[in-house]
Amino acid sequence: MTHRTARILVAAGAFVAGLVLCTAVVLLVTGRSGVPNMPQVAAIGGPFSLTDQDGRTFTDQDVKGKPFLVFFGYTNCPDFCPTTMFEISEVLKKLGPDANRTRALFITVDPERDTPAALKDYISSFDPRITALTGDPEAIAAVAKSYRAYYKRVPLKDGGYTMDHMVLVYLMGKDGRFVSRFNLNRPLDASAAELRKYL
Repeated sequence: MTHRTARILVAAGAFVAGLVLCTAVVLLVTGRSGVPNMPQVAAIGGPFSLTDQDGRTFTDQDVKGKPFLVFFGYTNCPDFCPTTMFEISEVLKKLGPDANRTRALFITVDPERDTPAALKDYISSFDPRITALTGDPEAIAAVAKSYRAYYKRVPLKDGGYTMDHMVLVYLMGKDGRFVSRFNLNRPLDASAAELRKYL
């Protein structure tokens, strides 16, 4: 075997291994199984118990039977969070009366500052069908992990801190299973039409 042939075989092997790895990651994230007759298990989402902006317990059972959107953010976020919340509000308004058949959840990644009172004040600027949720750090960490939502506390020079977090809106089906990433970077009619498909 020549050196050139050996290099080609190694490169081909690496390509196949990479292809298999990418396929496995896609199947894991989407919760799809390639095995016939095997039940599909949602890889994103799951049971949770948090506290809403009115200080009441809110669980996954409160959205059972309705498609819902989930966004992880925090009230001190200067840009992405208020923009995303505004865009979600616009989608809900575009749905008209059908919006009552869905829900949208804003889950804080900064429970230290985002008390129910702080959340209530924050979401008062957005559509009233959005529920804001908080909890103790362990509960927030658990629900973020179930949604594979990245966040990290970042210290500031003045002694304060900010939060680094993933900017992604999850579309969940009536059964609580992950459907897809909900794209807000498109015409409002298109976003509303996609959500309406799952009502």
